[in-house]
Amino acid sequence: MTQIRFIGRKPRRCFRLASAAVFLSVFTVLVACQTQQQIVTQHEDNLAAAGFIIRPANTPERKAMLSRLPPNRFVKREKGDTIHYIYADSLVCGCLYVGSQQAYGQYKQDQQQKHLADEQQMTADSYSDAAWNWGAWGPWGPGYGLGYGVGYGW
Repeated sequence: MTQIRFIGRKPRRCFRLASAAVFLSVFTVLVACQTQQQIVTQHEDNLAAAGFIIRPANTPERKAMLSRLPPNRFVKREKGDTIHYIYADSLVCGCLYVGSQQAYGQYKQDQQQKHLADEQQMTADSYSDAAWNWGAWGPWGPGYGLGYGVGYGW
């Protein structure tokens, strides 16, 4: 009779480790998807606040047309002198956001203001820790290290 010997870990322990690795991988993917969905939802709230109108894909024809548009990107539609901006969402609401030139301009302005506010907050947060010891990181400035910070006044 042939005897099987396991070198290293026992089979049950290997199975548990493999199961844990699979679980963590699936969990990471699900968290990433949820984060993507939250990002899209926030983006769409901003579109609605700027004046975009929601058009649901509630018929087979609309669903087919929605699938032909690039998801979560703006498409510009010109008809005569009228310009509309279309944002297709097949992930969260299964709908189109349709906005005029004015709504699109308002959306872009709102995004620019949010970006500016975020940068101002980041600048305000940059030096808020009085206990931080900058000296522990060595000399800062041109000529130190491997060229990092050269010309930046670090």
